[in-house]
Amino acid sequence: MDNERQEPCWYILHTYTGYETMVRDNLFRMIENNNLSDQIFDVKIPMEKTIEERNGKKKIVEKKTLPCYVFIKMLYSNELWYLITNTRGITGFVGPQGRAKPMNETEIRRWHLEPLPVDTNYAVGDLVSIEAGPLEGFDGVITELNISAQKVKVNITMFGNPTEVEVELGQITKKAD
Repeated sequence: MDNERQEPCWYILHTYTGYETMVRDNLFRMIENNNLSDQIFDVKIPMEKTIEERNGKKKIVEKKTLPCYVFIKMLYSNELWYLITNTRGITGFVGPQGRAKPMNETEIRRWHLEPLPVDTNYAVGDLVSIEAGPLEGFDGVITELNISAQKVKVNITMFGNPTEVEVELGQITKKAD
């Protein structure tokens, strides 16, 4: 793809093993130093929350779901391709011959890169069931709503203790009263 795009798209960057955070930080610095915030809109490392046991205690931790990859939302141009591929830790774009190939809607949804608009009639105090993600199967009460971010805080009982967790609106369903 040699032509420039007029609308921002998500692309996948390949990085050296363990360099994902450094690459993200280097890209944010490059954006700031070169005033590129009108061309590069977001940089994300694919992460998921999992429950892990350490020293007999269970905790919710974030883990990389796709090691060696970073997602970037940008207006593609040959200049940006050059700047990005010459950033320390990046081996190239994922695509034919290392050229950028935009992600499709299915991939964007799968990796939760953009919040999906969810019709909601939830309110604080509603009893809900978590239907997706690492907390699937837990029931709880909504303690806080953030409609603009499409997130909700739910008080659940985990390992016998009340725990407040944040989940996406699309991951919950209202339970019958």
